Amino acid sequence: MNLKEMAGRRAVEYVEEGMVIGLGTGSTAAYAIKALGERVAEGLQIQAISTSEASTQLATQLGIEMKSFEDETVLDLTIDGADEVDPNLNLIKGLGGALLREKIVAAATTLQIIIVDTSKLVNRLGTRSPLPVEVVPFGWPLAQRHLIEQDLRAELRKEAGGDEPIVTDNGNFILDCHFPDGIDDAAGTERRINAVPSVVENGLFVGLTDLVIVAEESGNCRIIERT
Repeated sequence: MNLKEMAGRRAVEYVEEGMVIGLGTGSTAAYAIKALGERVAEGLQIQAISTSEASTQLATQLGIEMKSFEDETVLDLTIDGADEVDPNLNLIKGLGGALLREKIVAAATTLQIIIVDTSKLVNRLGTRSPLPVEVVPFGWPLAQRHLIEQDLRAELRKEAGGDEPIVTDNGNFILDCHFPDGIDDAAGTERRINAVPSVVENGLFVGLTDLVIVAEESGNCRIIERT
């Protein structure tokens, strides 16, 4: 069993009968969805809201009953991955392109569980991963200019091996922002970037995580809770 699967299975142990579950996006979250599907096949009754079309498709194939925010506005628990996790359990998310829906679901959940391996733990955000920023296609050059003026290297995310921009499930583009020295003030940076015209949302998740499950090479899962 690899580390991603180990963390995903450990997170699913928190799921209880009758819960409404938020389903994250990405390779790590997919392991949790598959483990959840196994429990559903064994008789667990739950409902779920997904953060991407890909996760919705996987969950539906596994027999998980899907809902929308028209049906439920409060989720009991969400399981998702992260690209970086700092000591205060603030995150960078969005390398998979689902940051907007991921943040909406995180804001609606009672217990946010993040599953990672040790490579995702950092002392300061922005030191290993760029910060994804979702932008409206009409104004993405304007947003890029504003971000560059903040001394960031902001690159339009494109299809692998091509020149076409990647389009999110919401029909938007993504600018990947690189911080020369990392991010000192995650909350302030989140607010500053979201104030830029044409920016829809950014991948800084500040104060939204309750618990992080870290899969370690030893075969154990370490639990870090927000204090």
